[in-house]
Amino acid sequence: MRYLWIVGAVAVAVAAVLLVVRQRGRHSLLVPTLIGSIGAFLLVAGWLFAVDPGAPKHEAIKTGGLAGGAVVALYALWLNDRRRRTDEDRQAIEVRRQQLEDQRAEHDRSRVADERFARSVELLGHEAEQVRVGAMHALAGLARSREEYRQTVLDVLCAYLRRPFATTDAGDAPRDERELEVRLTAQRLVADLLPRDDEPDARRYDLDLTRAYLEYFDISHRQVGDLTVRAAHLAESNSFHHVVVRGGAWFTDSVSEGRLYLHDTTFHGKAWFSRFTCRDRADFARTRFLGPNKFAGTRFTAPVGFADAVFARPVDVTGARFLGGVDLRAAGSQVAATIGMHVALDHENALPDGWVVERRPDGTGLVRS
Repeated sequence: MRYLWIVGAVAVAVAAVLLVVRQRGRHSLLVPTLIGSIGAFLLVAGWLFAVDPGAPKHEAIKTGGLAGGAVVALYALWLNDRRRRTDEDRQAIEVRRQQLEDQRAEHDRSRVADERFARSVELLGHEAEQVRVGAMHALAGLARSREEYRQTVLDVLCAYLRRPFATTDAGDAPRDERELEVRLTAQRLVADLLPRDDEPDARRYDLDLTRAYLEYFDISHRQVGDLTVRAAHLAESNSFHHVVVRGGAWFTDSVSEGRLYLHDTTFHGKAWFSRFTCRDRADFARTRFLGPNKFAGTRFTAPVGFADAVFARPVDVTGARFLGGVDLRAAGSQVAATIGMHVALDHENALPDGWVVERRPDGTGLVRS
């Protein structure tokens, strides 16, 4: 019995050697663990017998068994940790594989969307108006399903509205009613793609309608970023009422042949109406001009009203001509300049207190503030 600890030590040493060999060879460690457990049992039990021969044998055996069991328990813990790490590695591989699949699928969707976009843009030049209408609806559908395309689609639709359009008063070219229907479709889709005015934290989309022909254009109750309507031709009636313009708005050099509805609109940035011409009624009631504004050189030949409008900055009406009657009482003292401003004396004009109208030989009145 006294030599048990020697046998146990030899068994532990053999187990250690086998452990190293097995670890390098990536084989199972069960055999070295069993040998080590037996060696630990013999080593501890033999050592106890050698140190205290009179000690109870069952206590020495119990202690040796605990030592051998501890080796097995350590192996079980190691095995469990290895299994856990294997599962984690497998999960990480699965996540990377799924990410790769998602990227591949997104790439395929982007490729299909690009092809769909290119094909639709190409069809906008088709001779048949129904094909052009279908292409516009395809672009709008793409913009709704792929948010990154929305501004681009809006730019394309606005570019279509900038194409030359023959009207009855444009010379010898007849009015193309079928082309007008296509343009009306483009206008409706532009409005549909813009966020509602009461939608919180909506993305900003810009509209560039420079030199566009607009007829019954209606983006009421919508939000836009920058609104550019320079040198545009507005026929019949057009509605920009209850629009929230987050950026700047430019109506410079545009002509409105019909009614213009701009009431209850909010301009957060610039509101530039320089050299704007309106030949029918224009309504700016309750509109808020929160940034710089300019009406220099404007010409209104029909009634125009600014009832209850709000001007956060001084109003520049230098050279403006209001020949159909005007209500500018909302401007109050917020006037930068009235040099060269004229009003028609044969119409009712509501001007701020203190403004003086001097009759001119041509029947108009020169306004001095």
